[in-house]
Amino acid sequence: MRELPGLLAAWEPAGGAGAAGTAGYTEAAAALADQYEEVGFEQVHRGMLHLLPATPSRVLDVGAGTGRDAAALARLGHTVTAVEPTAALRAHAGRQHAGSTVRWVDDALPELPRLGAAGERYDLIMLTAVWMHLAPRERAAAMRTVAGLLAPGGTLLMTVRQGPVPAGRRMFAVPTAEVLAQAAELGLRPVHQDERADLHGRGGVRWTELGFVRQP
Repeated sequence: MRELPGLLAAWEPAGGAGAAGTAGYTEAAAALADQYEEVGFEQVHRGMLHLLPATPSRVLDVGAGTGRDAAALARLGHTVTAVEPTAALRAHAGRQHAGSTVRWVDDALPELPRLGAAGERYDLIMLTAVWMHLAPRERAAAMRTVAGLLAPGGTLLMTVRQGPVPAGRRMFAVPTAEVLAQAAELGLRPVHQDERADLHGRGGVRWTELGFVRQP
């Protein structure tokens, strides 16, 4: 294990390395880091802030990017694990959020094999701008993985991009009805559904917000 400055990180090479959904992210990491950090956690998630745990909880941020959300949740007193398969983005996280208590893990959906092997369960799981990177055949498996990591009574919050695919990226259209059906099959009850505009003003891009609670 190697540590980023101020961050605990799992760096074993087999986890998220080469995950298909990360295509294009290494090359664009510097520009993406600036883009991610120019808007704050509260701004991005303002429609779902009321669903955050009111007391210190175990939080998992999957596809954490540069750690904007993970670091904000840690500042709120939560114990946060951040999963990010792109090494270049984890490196930016170490520089931009030095001193954070976030634990970083190199792993990737749909299976999250390293994280699942640890046997931990989480009270809140964040999936921000992740689900559209999974092919249709991968999303059902990914939902099973995520549901299995969610503690009874825990909350899952998702934001899913809708719109044109940037050059060099791997993205798919994600029907909201599909997500709702897959979640329902696994005992995840919907508690939030909304859409919002893109905060960066990109033409044709909108975001679907979805919140679920796992039945106790």
